[in-house]
Amino acid sequence: MDPLAPISLVTGANRGIGQETARQLADLGHTVLLCARRIEDAQTAADRISGLPGTVLPRRLDVTDPDLVHRLAASVEAEFGRLDVLVNNAAINYDTEARTVDVDLDEARRTLETNLFGAWRAVEAFLPLLRRSAHPRIVNVSSESGSLAEMSGGTPAYGISKAALNALTRKLAAELRPDGVLVNSVCPGWVATDMGGPGGGPVERGAASVVWAAVLPDSGPSGGFFRDGRPLPW
Repeated sequence: MDPLAPISLVTGANRGIGQETARQLADLGHTVLLCARRIEDAQTAADRISGLPGTVLPRRLDVTDPDLVHRLAASVEAEFGRLDVLVNNAAINYDTEARTVDVDLDEARRTLETNLFGAWRAVEAFLPLLRRSAHPRIVNVSSESGSLAEMSGGTPAYGISKAALNALTRKLAAELRPDGVLVNSVCPGWVATDMGGPGGGPVERGAASVVWAAVLPDSGPSGGFFRDGRPLPW
């Protein structure tokens, strides 16, 4: 393991966009902490993408569990002393069959707990380590279904959780600009994954949008919403 390699942490990385994001970052030489709720799933995913220039390390993380989040932050501090990239990818419940007027609010609350508060919790826990990085980046994996400009009915819990995640991006970017932390939301687009379902585009392209934001130069944008490196309407 290269001690000078960037340290990147990807939540919800045992499959789909998260796993491919971890793979692409490792291919760039990053040391990647591949996180999943079950360590067995993280290990299986890490084994799938071994043999790259960077190192892929499986880690257990459930972003809805404050104790696990803070324990992993303490572990990263002890092992590496810093974190360079935080990719908040963990998300649940693409509720395409639900309607806003009669959605199960307990289900909506559970969705927000992962998609919004999970990312928020991770930022708070890992921010001290990101501040020790020379080039800190936070990438919130969002969705165009959270764009207020494009929003329509349906998919209420997921869409509202992603709109809230975009708001979090704007708040964090403004507050962390003096620290040099670049914070952006990225929509990977409709991708053929377990969540996205069949018919979507290649996962490699969706993850490339995320990686683009993870490796931005210091002069890059912050507080934006992007897909394929191009701005999306809020």
